[in-house]
Amino acid sequence: MTRKAIIVGSEGQDGRLMYSLINRQGSDVVGIGRRTLRDNFGLRASYVNIMNFKEVSDLVVTFKPDEVYYLAAFHHSAQDKLSDNIALFSGSEDVHLRGLVNFLEAIRRHNPTTRLFYAASSHIYKGSNAEIQDESTIINPSCIYGITKASGLFTCRMYRTEYSVYASVGILYNHESIFRSDKFVSRKIISSAVRIQNELQDKLLIGDLDAVIDWGYAPDYVKAMQMILELSEPDDFIIARGEPHTVREFVDIAFTCFGMDYREYVDEVPEIITKKKYKLIGDPSKIKKSTGWRAKTSFREMIRIMIDEEIEIQKENGV
Repeated sequence: MTRKAIIVGSEGQDGRLMYSLINRQGSDVVGIGRRTLRDNFGLRASYVNIMNFKEVSDLVVTFKPDEVYYLAAFHHSAQDKLSDNIALFSGSEDVHLRGLVNFLEAIRRHNPTTRLFYAASSHIYKGSNAEIQDESTIINPSCIYGITKASGLFTCRMYRTEYSVYASVGILYNHESIFRSDKFVSRKIISSAVRIQNELQDKLLIGDLDAVIDWGYAPDYVKAMQMILELSEPDDFIIARGEPHTVREFVDIAFTCFGMDYREYVDEVPEIITKKKYKLIGDPSKIKKSTGWRAKTSFREMIRIMIDEEIEIQKENGV
């Protein structure tokens, strides 16, 4: 029987990668974006507003998904100018909690065999003093993104303990691909390196070259999400490489791909950082033991892949 999946947040990096993966596997998939709905089998359903419980319920009743990947996120990067807290809390709560509850409740009432994956974030540990975080680390978020993602995690726990809904959580550390927005430092570095090589840009401005990040390759992490839903019981899992790397290392590797010394082209400008620094390094031991998952793509390989893909994108755009 063909597996059926719903992807919430199908326009984002992880949603696009998951949609492509499931489509290649020959399963039926419905992707819900901010204002779009697409599928690969001719469902021809209208757009589903995830804030509307009836619309979510109707889709669950009609489609009867085997899996729901709740990957929607209300993002802003470390270099974004922050809007007011009321707007940030409102948008984050809607996307990270209210929409999630609509799907969990629709599953509970109408299709209890559906398995749901919720994408949480390492930001839930931003207030922790642990050098390396695992699933037993105290959840103590100190930012709006982390607070609302933690709320989603606790909600999944409630639904699986109180109602026996299969709701697993992936606590995702930084994971990158060419689908990452260029407002994030990884894509900003990649795009700038290619543009500087082509003499279309003079300098790259970086807030903190010594910031330490646990980076992984997003397609590897999307596969981890699938493997989590294949387990017999739902649970929470850190998805990370568990390897610290500095922004300086990322920049050095990217510019070295073109035979350039990054020090000639990169200026450090601390003022562009709008968020407090935290060192978040995840311990992936639990997911490795439970599923056999490994992050196959190395840090250096990830950067090389992104460089090659960025070159093609800029060519296609006539840059």
